[in-house]
Amino acid sequence: MGTNRVVLAVAVVVALGATAWYLLKPAAPPLPPPPVATVAPSATPAPEPPAHFPAPEAKDESTPPTPLPALDESDGTMLAALAGILGREAAGRFFVPDRLVRNIVVTVDNLPRKTFAMRLSPLKPVGGLLATTGKEESLAIATQNAARYSPWVALLEKVDVARLVAVYARAYPLFQQAYVELGYPDGHFNTRLVQVIDHLLAAPEPAAPLRLVVPHVLFEYADPVLEAESAGRKVLFRMGNANAAKVKSKLAELRAVLVRAP
Repeated sequence: MGTNRVVLAVAVVVALGATAWYLLKPAAPPLPPPPVATVAPSATPAPEPPAHFPAPEAKDESTPPTPLPALDESDGTMLAALAGILGREAAGRFFVPDRLVRNIVVTVDNLPRKTFAMRLSPLKPVGGLLATTGKEESLAIATQNAARYSPWVALLEKVDVARLVAVYARAYPLFQQAYVELGYPDGHFNTRLVQVIDHLLAAPEPAAPLRLVVPHVLFEYADPVLEAESAGRKVLFRMGNANAAKVKSKLAELRAVLVRAP
């Protein structure tokens, strides 16, 4: 369902406005200058600046406050923090322990794009192959394919969002540093994170069965509209609508905590 290339180009849409100038020919005798006309407001309102979502406030009740490790030395600390929320076995089973903060940042940033690099994913691959049914014109994703994602979804549903955000807020300077180093010197990772959550929450729920084609080597969606969707939304499609609904529910819960006013 697409390649693993990372799309590095970002499309920027700029709204432009134009002002009309009227030139009057002089008459004889000269007429007094006309009154200044009131310019009617444009029918299209000026675009609002992108919303900014400040990072959640960090709380460190230790005395003195525990210093954060350097970004390149943060893997052990972050994995231990995740183990405290998910359990040590689950953290080791599901997460890649290397470059954890950097890989979370780059993957989040690329989920709304056409592709993202699996080699940079902070999560270990879902086991097994894509389960399909039928051939040629009837080729589609099989209903049992959703079972491949069940352990991940079950883990996600157990996550205490408040505790997760507390860990994220405490470590936020590391996430922000990784985001700046990714190529956004004026960007804010928390704003990007909320934007990506919104993008995933707005994903359509395609009716089953999801038809497939194999134009070359990899599977693609037969519906060109679905095939043109982002890499993140395609993951939701593959896991099935029931799993996707559970993921969206947890994402909505996470968003509510992330943007809550302090």
